[in-house]
Amino acid sequence: MHRRTTFGAVAGLALALAAGLPAAAQDASTAEQTVDVMNTLWGKHPGFRANHAKGTVVEGSFTPSREAATYSKASLFAGPTVPVTVRFSDATGLPLIADGAKSANPHGLAVKFKLAEGGEMDVVVNALKYFPVATGEEFRDLLTAASRSKPDSPKPTPVERFIAAHPAAGTAGSTAGTPSSLARQTFNGVNAFVLVDTAGKRQAFRWRFVPVAGEDLLTPEDAEKQAPGFLMDEIRARLARTPVAYRVLAQLAQAGDATNDATKPWPDDRPTVEMGTLTLTKPVADSAEAEKALLFLPNALADGVEVSDDPLIDARVQAYAVSFSRRQP
Repeated sequence: MHRRTTFGAVAGLALALAAGLPAAAQDASTAEQTVDVMNTLWGKHPGFRANHAKGTVVEGSFTPSREAATYSKASLFAGPTVPVTVRFSDATGLPLIADGAKSANPHGLAVKFKLAEGGEMDVVVNALKYFPVATGEEFRDLLTAASRSKPDSPKPTPVERFIAAHPAAGTAGSTAGTPSSLARQTFNGVNAFVLVDTAGKRQAFRWRFVPVAGEDLLTPEDAEKQAPGFLMDEIRARLARTPVAYRVLAQLAQAGDATNDATKPWPDDRPTVEMGTLTLTKPVADSAEAEKALLFLPNALADGVEVSDDPLIDARVQAYAVSFSRRQP
């Protein structure tokens, strides 16, 4: 299944989740429960996202590689170069979190491609190499366990018990570090998607955005010493001077690779295809205002790119839509 959407369509979906469903149904949904527990963990901050609340918006373009069109019939990979809107972000629902804080990891990158034929395609990636849990229900339960674990909680705490039953939840966080610049961080797609070519051949893959300048991570000690807004401020200042580029890669699944479990990274020896280059050229003048209208949905795709059987994709879509509806005036 794939979906091509515009902002108006996805915004309508998001608002319908809040206004078009009975309150009891909303309260019972996993997405609503997930956003509720995020608000419990980090507080309610009107106008901000429930998670990855702190961010900045920039603009640029995407130029496909010649090889990309052999794997997908999507217009995005056939050319020409198309404009993009990108939002960098810190983890958590805290709008004032320090960029160098350990809990600000993983940093996120969301891209909205403006397709040549009209419409948009979204990609949402972050610095983790794999996700802590495999389903939306498990993510809700992880957040709930964290919210119930206090400094004086009896051992093992709720979150310790959760991690004991879900090992990836205890290790995923260590796969992401704080970069010296957002221009020097690799961003990974933890969910699998599917490329479809002109003959109908299907190839499962995961995204990887690799900085052309190379990855450069700070030590935790050095990260903690940085100014609270050093990453968001630096990328905007950098773009005012010079473009920033990322190689956009597709890591191709091979026989036996799980496409329905984001806690399982594929081996590093899996082939990658160069799909194109993402070039960022300028910061948006009023980032705070731009952020209010932006909604990135992982299933907003072009014909030629489809969702896989990964259940987290739909879980993310539903939670993002709920969060979007709540931050509207």
